[in-house]
Amino acid sequence: MNERTARRATLRWLTAALVATLAACGGSGGGNGAVWTPVQNSTPADPGQIPMPLAAIQIRTTSNRADLVSGGDVTLEVVLPSGAQASTLKVAVGGRDVSDAFATAADGRITGYVSGLVDGENVVSASASGARAASLAVTNHPRGGPVLSGPQITPFFCATPQPQAATSSTPATAPSGLGTVAVDAQCNIATEFKLYYKSTAANCALGLPDPFPAVNFAATTPPALPAPNSNNCFKPYDPAAPRPGDLATTTTDAGATVPFIVRVERGTLNRGIYDIATLFDPTRDWTARSPQPQWSGKVYYPFGADTGQPRRQVRPATNWPTGADVIGRGYLWVANSMTDSGANSNRLVMAETVMMMKEHIAETYGPIRYTIATGCSGGAINSNVANSLAPGLLDGVIVTCTFPDQETTGIEVSDCAWLVEAYAKPAWSALMAGLTPAQIDARKGAINGHPDASACNAWFNAFGGVSKPGIYTTRFVDASGNIATGASTNNCQLPASLVYSPTSNPTGARCSGWDWSASIFGKTADGSRALITRDNEGVQYGLSALLSGAISAEEFVTINEIVGGSNGDYEAQPARSVADSGALGIAYRSGLVASGRQMAGTAMIDLRGYDDSSMPTPGGASSAYPVHHIWRSFSMRERLDKSQGDHGNHVMWRFGRNGLSPSPALQREALDTLDAWLAAVGADTGSAPLAAKVRSHKPAGASDFCLLSSDATQSTRITDMAVCEQDPFLKPSRSPRQVAGGPLAEDILKCALKPMDITRYHGLLTASQQARLAAVFPNGVCDWTRPGIGQQDAISPAFVSREGLRALPPAPASRTN
Repeated sequence: MNERTARRATLRWLTAALVATLAACGGSGGGNGAVWTPVQNSTPADPGQIPMPLAAIQIRTTSNRADLVSGGDVTLEVVLPSGAQASTLKVAVGGRDVSDAFATAADGRITGYVSGLVDGENVVSASASGARAASLAVTNHPRGGPVLSGPQITPFFCATPQPQAATSSTPATAPSGLGTVAVDAQCNIATEFKLYYKSTAANCALGLPDPFPAVNFAATTPPALPAPNSNNCFKPYDPAAPRPGDLATTTTDAGATVPFIVRVERGTLNRGIYDIATLFDPTRDWTARSPQPQWSGKVYYPFGADTGQPRRQVRPATNWPTGADVIGRGYLWVANSMTDSGANSNRLVMAETVMMMKEHIAETYGPIRYTIATGCSGGAINSNVANSLAPGLLDGVIVTCTFPDQETTGIEVSDCAWLVEAYAKPAWSALMAGLTPAQIDARKGAINGHPDASACNAWFNAFGGVSKPGIYTTRFVDASGNIATGASTNNCQLPASLVYSPTSNPTGARCSGWDWSASIFGKTADGSRALITRDNEGVQYGLSALLSGAISAEEFVTINEIVGGSNGDYEAQPARSVADSGALGIAYRSGLVASGRQMAGTAMIDLRGYDDSSMPTPGGASSAYPVHHIWRSFSMRERLDKSQGDHGNHVMWRFGRNGLSPSPALQREALDTLDAWLAAVGADTGSAPLAAKVRSHKPAGASDFCLLSSDATQSTRITDMAVCEQDPFLKPSRSPRQVAGGPLAEDILKCALKPMDITRYHGLLTASQQARLAAVFPNGVCDWTRPGIGQQDAISPAFVSREGLRALPPAPASRTN
């Protein structure tokens, strides 16, 4: 399907959904694991009409909104009015009788699971004696997607049962972990189920019992599949064989002790490969209407780290055996590679995939009580942004090494890359002549906002090329502090023949994050590339370092003269970078810039360790890539304060030892605390807004504390934040933009400009330096007291239509026939 056809199709189903809503007299979508709960409508009886007409049946989807269904199946509830005869209920889909799929549950609700939906509109109708018949338009989307995110990017290569080597026109394929090949271009592969049991063996390893190799994407020979570790904790389980003597037991949150047998469902959805792992009793059936009792109804969703946009289908980055603790407690553990940041940096596709996975769970496993997400780094971005894009998608998050979102994280990445390149230029080197390495490092740290230069060097080394759309040679700061070159690569992980080149292949695949998300941002007028938000016009690098005396006036003027920016292909240029204006509003409206207002109803626990520098923390080794800075947690909190007036849904537990990794005990406590928090919120059936419920039901243990770096046992909790701030491994640093005067929220992609005010420099600049600085900023400097260009409230949840990004309309509702 080409882009225009896909967008027209999207518009058609949304128009149909909107028409159904406007004509509605029933309700659809909502509870029992649905992503978004629509407003339920009703038609009051007309007291002037005699005799009174029969009341109408209502039809509701319960696994997702009626216009967002995917995969060809849906769970429905039929609500009969008083006086209607349930025994006469007839339900049909597109004229096909599906009445046998419906039954009355113990709570009196009439529910059913219906499969065989066609792509597009499916009319569900219901009739019964003593009631007016009704119908509901259910719009089904392909299992391979998309639902909300617009046309899928191509080319995209499917995984294979065994890894295959790269050729001149195809990349190396990743092993799928499935026994059959993809059946279509959306990489749909038949679902498989396997049983495993947890062994009682001491010191066993929580590795995959079906391991897969790391794939060298340029290799000409496929890697061999490794043999399973003989000391794996999880081993294949055969229900027809005698029970293994080393079969462990586990006690669930409900207090039931059961054999530790796990069923793993592996399949594909939205072009990603997913794993679902649950405790399972092989002697019993499991249906959505009658789940096995060891499942608590809770979903635990880990998001993978890193960030990238490879054009290949892979397995999830997080392996289900590492979730043994939560699985043993009765959680359903789920991961999909398209919700791993390293495999997919299109955050709308990520949120869409979470929605589709939750729908699948609700339709095949049963109603979801609540969903807890977790992740570090890029995984934390997904944990945070999912609820900014689609409030209510996740009920609670436990994040480590958090970033609020991708778009504003990219500000520091680009600033650091430009600054590192500037520090290597002759003009800066001349100023540093005669200074010691420590003195030079201190100046770089002051401009960067970091304790030293290592953090910006790390951004440069790890992600300096992530915005490159074509083939490029990697550049990195070596051990001597010089910029060196490395291998040739591309961010699509594709053969060179398929990748964009401005000269030899201008129509090839573009591999930047913005191009991967072109369906959201749109493209330039000539269609050559996606619109971008990267911008540093008006940014005065090192401003507060100048005012504090950390750098000289000449150093301040020089760094701003030489820092430059990048063009649309992320090639260095002397001029500053200027964002495409259309991209800025989209980044805010969509929720891609994490919105405190959108996230106010999410219970959040932030486990924050130290990664602001390569210097080692007490009790831990030094970080090779110190980019997960403490100030990011406070940035997220600042956004909540700005939008809500408080951060009552955000808890921060800081620890000053062992780098980024919280102890297993702290992680377990965070899960226990969040579990109790969400249970209390879920039990509140009052009419208060969700954000108010989250704040009023916060457990006593959900409060800020820190563990000082001097505390070798990490056992004394400090609740006086002033004491915490005195610890060098707990105190937040800043970013280059904050040093330039920007806000802690770091949510301004492009600043508004104002004329340069010479009094702002407190007489530190000579007349010549003033003139040089004015030449750098002919249009003015950043006015941080004003909102950013295009900065506005999010309209999310949103969808990509032919006209661009649009707010999702009200949910379709059933209508009286």
